[in-house]
Formats: sequence, C-alpha cells, structure tokens
Amino acid sequence: MVRKLSLKTLALFLLLTVFMSFGGIAAFAQTDQHIYDGAGLLSETEIQDLEAYASEKSRENGADFLLLTTDSTNGLPIETYMGNFFDEWADENGQENAVLLTIDMGGRNFYLAGFGTAETRLDNQRVEMVLDRITSYMVQGQYAGAFRETIETSDRYMEYRPGVNPESIFLKTWFHAAAGLVLAAIIVGSMLYNSGGRNTTTPATYIDRDNTRVVRDSDRFRNKTVTRRRIPKNNNSGGGFGGSGGMTGGGRSFSGGGRSF
Repeated sequence: MVRKLSLKTLALFLLLTVFMSFGGIAAFAQTDQHIYDGAGLLSETEIQDLEAYASEKSRENGADFLLLTTDSTNGLPIETYMGNFFDEWADENGQENAVLLTIDMGGRNFYLAGFGTAETRLDNQRVEMVLDRITSYMVQGQYAGAFRETIETSDRYMEYRPGVNPESIFLKTWFHAAAGLVLAAIIVGSMLYNSGGRNTTTPATYIDRDNTRVVRDSDRFRNKTVTRRRIPKNNNSGGGFGGSGGMTGGGRSFSGGGRSF
C-alpha cells in the first residue's frame, strides 16, 4: 500500500513538473516577443532573425527593443496609437524600459520613442539622429533593415552618458589615431629641427637701412569678378512631421520623434 502510494505521489509530482515547465516556456515566449507586425511587412525568416537580435540586445541593454507595424491607426495620431500599445504592453510584461519603433503604413509615417531609462539615454536629439539613419530604409521599403539599424544605433548611442553627442568627432577611433600621428610628427619634427645648427643670418643682415628707403607706392584697380551660385533645392524623400516626446494615456512619459515616407 505504501509502495503504491509512493508511486502515485511520484507520478503526480512528475506530471506537475512537466505542466509547470510547459507553462513557464509559454509565459517566456509571450513576454519575450519584440515584433508585432500587424501590417505584415516582414517575412517569417526576417521575423525570426530580428527576434533573436532584439532579444540579445535587449538583455545586454536592459531595455527592450520593440517593433510595431499597422495598416491603420484608426484615425488616431501615430503618437497616440503607439502610446496606447505601449501602455498595454508594459502592463502585461511588467517592463517600463523600452525603445519602440512604430510604422503606420496607412499614414506613411513612422515614430521612434524611448520609455523608462531609454527616455533619458535615447533623448529627443539622439532619436532624431537614429531617424536620420533609418529614413532611407523606410523610403526604399526595407523595413527589416530599418528595425535592425534602429536596434544597432540606439544600443550604441545609449552607451554614452546623457548629454554627450555620440557622433562627435572627438569620440571617433580614427580621430584618436590621426591625433596621435600628428602629435608624433610634431615631436619628431621638433627634434630634427633642434638637432641641427641654428642659422643666425636673416634678410635684414644684407640691408643698408641708412641708404635704403621707399620712394613711391601706389594702388591700381585691375578688374572685378562676380560669381553667382545656384542654391539647390532639397528634393530628398522622407520628411519630418514634428514630435518631441510626450505622455501616453496611461501616464508614461517618453522621448520621441517621427518622419513621413
């Protein structure tokens, strides 16, 4: 009797373990989703690749990278539509730190926002810099490339402390290398210059200042040249429609900016 009871208890324990394992996997898959492609812009292969990339960078950065696409915002401004989505997503997943790229195919607009810690680490200025990089992808219809570029560039920008321009020339590796070479050339040149004898003879040595003077000077106007330059018009596709962050309906503040394409 005791043996049968023990076997039943063991079987029940194993059954509960298996059930909890499947439940845990399902819950993880639900909260680990980063792409919500309602407009069907991505292929299955692109979704799998971008999900893996977004998951990796999200774990490293401490903020989730999300993509939301839609065919229509139901008449709402894209910022409002994006904010409503994030309020629901944050409540369901218990996560407040995120970078969210929203693409509205109906209005031909896209909007990038930073929430939680990303609001400061990816401020309005840095958002505009990311938008500059992804606008060409959007115009060409390369939506997978736009999202990957968003993740890669945002992740890199967020490594710098707030207030620093991540594209500053002083932060570039090539600038540091060039500055080192210039400094080395100056040092070597100075050493070579000082290693030789010093020339004490100057042009003034051969001038007899007592018997030399200027007898006449004059200015003569020769000609006048006028150059006309045509200012080219900006015909680049993709433009800004404003936006500099705001507040969601749920009271979450965010940095942000958008463009049309």
